[in-house]
Amino acid sequence: MKDYMVRALAYDGQIRAYAANTTATVQEAQRRHYTWPTASAALGRTMTAGVMMGAMLKGDNNLTVKVEGNGPIGLILVDSNANGEVRGYVTNPQTHLDLNEQGKLDVRGAVGTEGSLTIVKDLGMRENFTGQVPLVSGELGEDFTYYFATSEQVPSSVGVGVLVNPDNSILAAGGFIIQLMPGADDATIESIERRLKLIPPISKLIQQGLSPEKILEAVLGEGKVKVLDSLPVSFKCKCSKERFGAAIISLGSTEIQEMIDEDGQAEAQCHFCHETYHFDQQELESFLQEAK
Repeated sequence: MKDYMVRALAYDGQIRAYAANTTATVQEAQRRHYTWPTASAALGRTMTAGVMMGAMLKGDNNLTVKVEGNGPIGLILVDSNANGEVRGYVTNPQTHLDLNEQGKLDVRGAVGTEGSLTIVKDLGMRENFTGQVPLVSGELGEDFTYYFATSEQVPSSVGVGVLVNPDNSILAAGGFIIQLMPGADDATIESIERRLKLIPPISKLIQQGLSPEKILEAVLGEGKVKVLDSLPVSFKCKCSKERFGAAIISLGSTEIQEMIDEDGQAEAQCHFCHETYHFDQQELESFLQEAK
């Protein structure tokens, strides 16, 4: 199954819902960064939430998710947009801890329980929208749930999960976001709360082969969901050799001359995708002329 997400309404418009299968997308991030299992789970959960939040935007708008906890994994940074494209990295990709008391990957231990979750939305206006909340769990699903309730005043339930194979590859990854629309009645809320307590972990539903549509039915009830549209999901980076070249030019002629004198070449690596760009002496001399 190719990665994709769906946007839907439920209970006659009382509920807005998103669900995504992100297995191949998280696998691409794992491959590029060689993340170990606990780091894969933390990055994968953040990318999954980020790509669904990106789908709430319009046009060329995009957002950045920053998870800054006090755990050994360090910063988690994810970019996404309204087209289902997402990229991300962690400061310490080779982070892996013993399983937690439930026998699951200890994401909380890796992320930490003190710190912040920050969402920065570029909506094409003069200033970006920034919302920040303290971490309440470190498991990330609960932290995104708290973000929506506190920063955006939208009662929500966020479920994100990643299963990792013994060889570090990604077995299953995906998630859902359920949001109450204004005027949702008590019976609807109670019904959803009951179902959320009973459903298996989201990663298990993906592993069992449930599509995003079926995941929403599992969460919200059969016959209750009206799918509005679907969107392909993929790992995609915005970096390019031209962008890095422009960044080198912006360093100024003195620094470029030092590169030429000391090494006769330069290399730059993208944090998000680990792509490496090489610039030979001729290219650096061309940049030097532009910088002057």
